[in-house]
Amino acid sequence: MDLLLDTSAFIWWDADDPLLGGEARAAIENPKNRVFVSAASVWEIAIKSAKGKLAFAGSATKAIGRNGFAPLLIGPDHAEVAGTLDWAHPDPFDRMLVAQAQIEGLTLVHGDEVIAAFKRVPQLWAK
Repeated sequence: MDLLLDTSAFIWWDADDPLLGGEARAAIENPKNRVFVSAASVWEIAIKSAKGKLAFAGSATKAIGRNGFAPLLIGPDHAEVAGTLDWAHPDPFDRMLVAQAQIEGLTLVHGDEVIAAFKRVPQLWAK
């Protein structure tokens, strides 16, 4: 299975936070699964850290490599789909992650009730 961690799931994994549930943790640890982290999550972490809304130690980019994950870059096709999703959710980061999961055939690992209601993308509950 190919996984895309949403920003919270990535932060919880990196911090070994118990908020990350057992099923999600097992999927991330499974060597048969490839795990991706989007450039959108790095961007979100940088913005929220700079505004003092999030404490993330060090570089999110370096944390992707340190954890053995693969970076997922944002392409024009991702941006176009994110902008045209038939979904009222206004958060641009969540919209991008959903679009990337759809286009790349990834299972989105998250703990967000709003995303959970969007049934057009494979999902794994992170909590």
